[in-house]
Amino acid sequence: ATGYGLIFYIREMLKANNNSLQGKTVLVSGSGNVAIYACEKAVENGAKVVAMSDSNGCIYDENGIDLDLIKQIKEVERGRIKEYLRKHPDAKYTETTNEDFPIWSIKADIALPCATQNEITLNSAKKLVENGVIAIGEGANMPCTQEATDYFLEKGILVAPAKASNAGGVATSAIEMTQNSMRYYYTFDEVEAKLEQIMINIFKACEENAEKYGCKGNYVAGANLAA
Repeated sequence: ATGYGLIFYIREMLKANNNSLQGKTVLVSGSGNVAIYACEKAVENGAKVVAMSDSNGCIYDENGIDLDLIKQIKEVERGRIKEYLRKHPDAKYTETTNEDFPIWSIKADIALPCATQNEITLNSAKKLVENGVIAIGEGANMPCTQEATDYFLEKGILVAPAKASNAGGVATSAIEMTQNSMRYYYTFDEVEAKLEQIMINIFKACEENAEKYGCKGNYVAGANLAA
């Protein structure tokens, strides 16, 4: 729910700025629930996810991440992401050896931090901007440090802030409570359609408030104002 919701929000944010996920290269940090399903939905929307990670390091596959293999390693075997190389020896694996996660040094259009808080530091933010990133979508809770967020905004990068963009999880919990109260169960597609509309409404609230209070395009401010 959180991963899908993140992509719905990003899609709306890009659309509002005359852009789309189609043909974009994407970095998704993490390889848990949020990261896996953000990757799945990003690909459905025409993007190519080229890197994912875990706490030990990151894999880069220029042909696009083999998500079925990631699911097998992480959801079934509970293994480490490095095992991706067994089936894709041409992919590159980089270990995390310092405080900056290596995934943020890879060139891409869109970065989706879906692992942990403070994973994008100012140093990483500078590398991403230098490599031509156009948008950041926070899937984890507060994955960008304040300095990184400020830097992105200063450079005109689109930022989808966690308090809005990763709301899909709690939104779907509310849908679940609703159906339990009614003793009626929605199909997967019905839940997804409801989630999609919720995320569209959340983005609109961020967009409208940013514009109303004189900071058009700043969805961080828009999310705070809407909240």
